[in-house]
Amino acid sequence: MKKILMSAIVAGSALASLSVAHADTLGKIADSGQITLAYRESSVPFSYLVGPNEPVGFSVEIAKAVAEEVKKQLGKPDLKVNWQSVTSQNRIPLLANGTIDLECGSTTNNSTRAQDVAFATNHFYTGTRLLTKKSSGIQNYEDLKGKNIATTTGTTNFQVLRRYDREHNLGMNILSGKDHADSFLLVETGRALAFGMDDILLFGLIANSKDPSAYEVVGEALQVEPYACMLRKDDPKFKELVDGVINGMMDSGQFATLYDTWFMQPIPPSNVPLGLPMSEELKKNITEHSDKPAT
Repeated sequence: MKKILMSAIVAGSALASLSVAHADTLGKIADSGQITLAYRESSVPFSYLVGPNEPVGFSVEIAKAVAEEVKKQLGKPDLKVNWQSVTSQNRIPLLANGTIDLECGSTTNNSTRAQDVAFATNHFYTGTRLLTKKSSGIQNYEDLKGKNIATTTGTTNFQVLRRYDREHNLGMNILSGKDHADSFLLVETGRALAFGMDDILLFGLIANSKDPSAYEVVGEALQVEPYACMLRKDDPKFKELVDGVINGMMDSGQFATLYDTWFMQPIPPSNVPLGLPMSEELKKNITEHSDKPAT
């Protein structure tokens, strides 16, 4: 037991040392000659795969813009850009230990995570709702009393749903998928009656499903949370660069154009539009440039 405990302490110390050593992200990138950007495999339309090692999406375009600015500031036009797949569970550890340099996916900016990482300007606002088959009869959370509901491991939605279940004494059986595609599969195969997740991700999953007409998003939004790109803590130079890219896109109109491309127009691979106009919260943040976290 003593040996196991000592190993854990050593591993924790190593992680902490690595995180501190990489606090200067721009210095790390300059020394290595490469930047590593994270992507998600099924966070439609933010960050997802349309082919082997081919990430696309709204957040992917933001990450690419950051990489271009890094090249300019470092005077390294041939800087190598690597892409690393991450999940809800490993995205923060991989950022802290230096494996990735920036994560622009579908990550909620909240106070708990801000203890370990930093966040750039918020670029989307969403809330937890329910994806279900139209034939299920599910219209709200109360309809799931004593029944199976899916969500994704390592997400804020898991905690939100568990708290709602406890406060309303519903006795829901919460099943955890390893990623959003896995959670959707639980509904698709009938092992769960609904999938509780950020509503925009649910719309994206439906649009790219085998039969979009079979599914719907129901229920009130349990909370409104901002999405933001995630970077290492205590690295003001890199945060200034990332914020500058996003704020500049917002000020120039490039951000609104990018939003229209991924939320209003047909998107790959199914070429089905989500048809989701920009929220009032996001319109406001285009002028305010806030990085304020959810509580």
